Amino acid sequence: MPKKPKATSVDIAYRAGVSQATVSRVLRGSPLVNIETRKRVEAVARELNYKVDRHASSLRTQRAGCIALLLFEDPTPDESHINPFFLSMLGSITRACAKHGQDLLVSFQQLSNDWHADYENSMKADGLILLGYGDYLAYQSTLESLVEQGTHFVRWGAVLPGQPGVSIGCDNFHGGQLVGEHLYSVGRRKVAFLGDASTHYPEFFARYRGCDVALHDLGVGMDPALQVDAESSEDAGYAAARTLLERGKPFDAVFAASDLIALGAMRALTEQRLRIPEDVSVVGFDDIPMARFANPALTTVYQNTQRAGEMLVDSLLRAIRDEPVESQMIPASLIVRKSSGSVAMAADDLAE
Repeated sequence: MPKKPKATSVDIAYRAGVSQATVSRVLRGSPLVNIETRKRVEAVARELNYKVDRHASSLRTQRAGCIALLLFEDPTPDESHINPFFLSMLGSITRACAKHGQDLLVSFQQLSNDWHADYENSMKADGLILLGYGDYLAYQSTLESLVEQGTHFVRWGAVLPGQPGVSIGCDNFHGGQLVGEHLYSVGRRKVAFLGDASTHYPEFFARYRGCDVALHDLGVGMDPALQVDAESSEDAGYAAARTLLERGKPFDAVFAASDLIALGAMRALTEQRLRIPEDVSVVGFDDIPMARFANPALTTVYQNTQRAGEMLVDSLLRAIRDEPVESQMIPASLIVRKSSGSVAMAADDLAE
């Protein structure tokens, strides 16, 4: 039997009663087509078993139909070198790319100045999503280079005034406020902070400032002597908690800048026979899966990684189409578990 010829965009246009240009817009995900027309065109395309010729399309549009997701390598106990917080976001980004008909190229960030040559300029990818960055002040020059080179990119991280490019991030300051208010409500007044509280790590710094402002408004405030620098790893959290204990300054709560830091700190506190939460309340930030399985389960600040992944992909695709795009923040919410104690426990402690 002779092979049935493949359907073309002209066939779809004829059957759907629209122009070939409208079919092209629908197939490349343009927002300029109304929902009713989009659904009609997509239904005809499915009926005709139409398959997009990605190679021909990329030659016409000079686009690869691919996004590069570049992860910053983090210290981890296994060989993944991926912060667990980013794993759920990775799934969300993958689903969002599939929804928009985009391929996804996943790699670790190369700390060079020619990412554009490796990805966008070589037609490997139309744009970059950057997850993680280490020391922000050192990383800023790389972002500025990407802007100068005209690279389309969006990053997950702190949303700062005058920053290079577009960022999607959590409202870290408000998250810190929620922690400060909660710790005060359970009777804690001497709150230690584990994490770098400086402009080198603006997300951690915003969490610290938010907690400090909340406690200050309640008449307490945070003692700088109870702050210890730590990167986001369990080992760093363990070492920071040991340093805090060695200082000999009393504290009744630990606010860790990430869940990984909190989990390491809990191990150090337990080794010193401090009960959690009876002696010390512990709160983290991120709500990674391990937080709920800690002993006791970790109170933490939740960041909506599903929404974050969708926003990263949507923002990058708009930038690739040269549409206006701005930095945005997603809200933070507190997840209260056993590690921070309860209001009833606080009342009993204050009565003693």
